[in-house]
Amino acid sequence: MPHRNSDIIYDWNEVKRVTPPIQRGFKLVDETLRDGIQSPSITNPRIEQKLELLHCMANLGIHVADIGLPGAGSQAVADVTRLVEEIRDHHLPVEPNCAARTHSADIQAIIDITLKTGVPIEVCGFLGSSPVRQLVENWDVAHMTRLVVEATDLAVKNGLPFSFVTEDTIRSHPDTLRTLFKAAIEHGATRLILCDTVGHATPDGLYNLLEFTRGVVAETGCKVELDWHGHNDRALSLPLSLSALEFGIDRVHGTCLGVGERVGNTSIDQILLNLRLLGVWDKPLHDLRYYVDACSRYLGVPVPYNYPAFGSDAFRTATGVHAAAIAKALRQGRRDLADAVYSSVPAHEVGCRQVIDIGFYSGKANVEVWLIEHSLEPTEARVQAVLQRAKAGDATLTEAQIFEALAHLADEASPLAASSQGAA
Repeated sequence: MPHRNSDIIYDWNEVKRVTPPIQRGFKLVDETLRDGIQSPSITNPRIEQKLELLHCMANLGIHVADIGLPGAGSQAVADVTRLVEEIRDHHLPVEPNCAARTHSADIQAIIDITLKTGVPIEVCGFLGSSPVRQLVENWDVAHMTRLVVEATDLAVKNGLPFSFVTEDTIRSHPDTLRTLFKAAIEHGATRLILCDTVGHATPDGLYNLLEFTRGVVAETGCKVELDWHGHNDRALSLPLSLSALEFGIDRVHGTCLGVGERVGNTSIDQILLNLRLLGVWDKPLHDLRYYVDACSRYLGVPVPYNYPAFGSDAFRTATGVHAAAIAKALRQGRRDLADAVYSSVPAHEVGCRQVIDIGFYSGKANVEVWLIEHSLEPTEARVQAVLQRAKAGDATLTEAQIFEALAHLADEASPLAASSQGAA
């Protein structure tokens, strides 16, 4: 059976596959501290919180962090400078990059921070390239090309790596892209960042764009790497990012919890989770839950209850059939079985565990597990008392409600009643 846990499941994902779907050597770019905080609904974290998130990225093995857009003003300059100093002083294995418009002032701000800190910062110079943007701005290709050349020259002459970012690449005309790409490469850009700025791409669109871009790069004869930066407007950003890696892209971008403008970016925590499950991410993900929770707190973004791996219901059930199967696995001492029987994500790999609650769809197994976990003997009277309360309700029981149901049993001793009062 084509699966490393072949005694547990038959994995159709691996049929006829002789090598991993994604080859190693790629890098991940975390955009949480720049593109992520551009969401109008988030709170801009304090600098000490940003520093903590930066350390989380390093602990998880994320390779590159977009740490801001210094051209946005003095506060952005101060934060970016402090983050670069943290990378330098703590020898964090994270490469810094910064976003910049293709304007000299934005790029000069990054140059100044590099001169102050002694740390080279990758410049990601962006320019809208789609026909709709050209119409809105009244740009022609000649004007756009001048902006690209001037920006690239300024960064390169100051010794900084320059990555050219075409906004809305997926909706841009190939003639425009060819002209802009070649101008950037000829003047020293070493990376092209392809953007699905408004979440328009489908898998076909991604493949077609990559094939076209690789052709343009081949025409130049230069060594240029490619990035994919996706947004989630059509709920396709995660599969597209994984597909980009499967197609051999050099780097993919994302943000924690998928925060960002409109419906957000690709969730980098979900990229990490899937790469781990695909067997191409070696670093453990036990710290990933902490990163997600920290981002949720510092950015003021609630984690949806049904969010994969980290939502409150991700490893939680109140259904009798599900609970019975999980309980049987736990009684066998098989955590792997408990994690696999009703989940494709091993809870223990992300610092979580299976949780069995009691509600209107529950059975005896739910109550027995709950009682054992609370050091109470699962007598038939107790089980039936709690089940009767659960079946009469329309929501999962709280701990206080369960103790209240138990306290009404005629044969319960006072310590249980005391426990009930304490839970309330």
